[in-house]
Amino acid sequence: MGYNTKNYTEQGGEKTVIGGEIVIKNGGKLVIEEGGSAEGLPSPEPQVLPKAENQVDSEATSVATLKTDFNALLAKLKAAGLMEEDSEEPAEDPVEEPTENN
Repeated sequence: MGYNTKNYTEQGGEKTVIGGEIVIKNGGKLVIEEGGSAEGLPSPEPQVLPKAENQVDSEATSVATLKTDFNALLAKLKAAGLMEEDSEEPAEDPVEEPTENN
């Protein structure tokens, strides 16, 4: 009766074949030295995020003006592609100005 193993080292020790699974336990690590390589792994391209247009500091003295400044910031983030566009036109949400009694 023969036995075929999934993991083996070829004669001479130059190549080890893993047909099963390698588990690296807590505290363990895999080291690929300079000049070494790992094939078949996804290679993420460096991602450069776009810059949004500058939004000046708000000098709002009312909630309504602050809302306008904030919406301007959101528009700049969307225009730069850093935030998804609205899926539909948002409903108007009136902002009540605080009174001296509130």
